[in-house]
Amino acid sequence: MDTDIEKGVTITLTPEPLTPDAFAPFGDVIETENRDYFMINGGSTRRYHKLATTQVDEGSRVIINIFQATPLSYPHGIEMLERHPKGSQAFVPLLGNDYLVVVAPKADAPDPHAIRAFYAKGSQGVNYHCGVWHHPVLALSPNDQFLVVDREGEGKNCDEFFFSKQIRVILAPES
Repeated sequence: MDTDIEKGVTITLTPEPLTPDAFAPFGDVIETENRDYFMINGGSTRRYHKLATTQVDEGSRVIINIFQATPLSYPHGIEMLERHPKGSQAFVPLLGNDYLVVVAPKADAPDPHAIRAFYAKGSQGVNYHCGVWHHPVLALSPNDQFLVVDREGEGKNCDEFFFSKQIRVILAPES
């Protein structure tokens, strides 16, 4: 076992800006800024095509939900992460409010030293690829709402991992 984990370790996460390059190992950033488009509907509409790709296993369906979320208190202890092995999961803010994203690379269990935090603008959505560890929605505004594109089908599609008491991961956004 890793010696620093045996003794206990505290990892503090300060969110970095959400950019497509920084987030690429975890999924897609859904936004129009600096993205290609083409005109449709007789020239009245810009189509920003294929900003993310939904992933689902055979026999599943893609569904659309709305999550209403309440902000947590910060700094916040990250006690668990979840992943969806059978489908991707996308979050798009509906009310234009900024929010936070916490992710870890695909693995059997999340590596606490590989966890990253991002500050997402209210004009950016995220699409977590299959198997990417992430924290449940982290709203910064009361009664915030997110359009969620998810998977529905047979089989368990949500694995949760709880960190041991020796590992403290603290999400500390700058004020």
